[in-house]
Amino acid sequence: MDVTNRVALITGGKRLGADIAVALATRGADIALCYRASRAEAEATADAVVGLGRRAHIVQGDLTNPDDCRRAVQETVERLGRLDILANLASLYGEKPFDELLDEDWDRQLAVDLRAAYHCSKAAVPHMRAVGGGRIVNFADWIAVSRRPRYTGFVPYYVAKSGVVALSEALALELAPDQILVNTVAPGPILPPPETSDDERTAVARATPLGRWGGGDEIVKAFLFLIDTNFVTGETIRVDGGRHLK
Repeated sequence: MDVTNRVALITGGKRLGADIAVALATRGADIALCYRASRAEAEATADAVVGLGRRAHIVQGDLTNPDDCRRAVQETVERLGRLDILANLASLYGEKPFDELLDEDWDRQLAVDLRAAYHCSKAAVPHMRAVGGGRIVNFADWIAVSRRPRYTGFVPYYVAKSGVVALSEALALELAPDQILVNTVAPGPILPPPETSDDERTAVARATPLGRWGGGDEIVKAFLFLIDTNFVTGETIRVDGGRHLK
């Protein structure tokens, strides 16, 4: 897909979402960003997009609410005129022992990581059909794609991300006749969380066959491949430096 004058909606406007937004704008796309609380980061990303000569729109919404998912898509189309690309990046990540999990922990994790991807995709599809096709890229995790958990304390997260892969595969089959390609990116050690200690960063690098953290550019490269391709759908790309091999 040539993204010139196309429109992308990205759920999550900071870190990787910001990198993807700038990469698409550099190629000539207009960008909508949906954020929940990180308005400053979303505005900074929008400013970067505008600085590249493209249009940008930010939408505040809680994607645990299906109505907000639909509104984010509708606002994108109303403000930018169409929708060609949907990147479902919104996610929660937190460790909590199984015995301490509350019903609310389970429900919120699946609502943000899995249900929101479904509702945003459901709302986006009619608009993609209207322009002859599109791309949906969901985001999972290298561990979920490996089909076996590696760490304790992440039960809802692991289940939600495994569901994201299944959602992508099912949607890819359903939407293939419409030329809407649906794929998944499964990051590994890309960007350490801000609270990560030096010892933890080093330990992760040593556990990775390539011996280092990847950096946001590696996710952007995988994402752009899935936008560029016209013949890959229902696929998951692990961007993990070989972590799944150990």
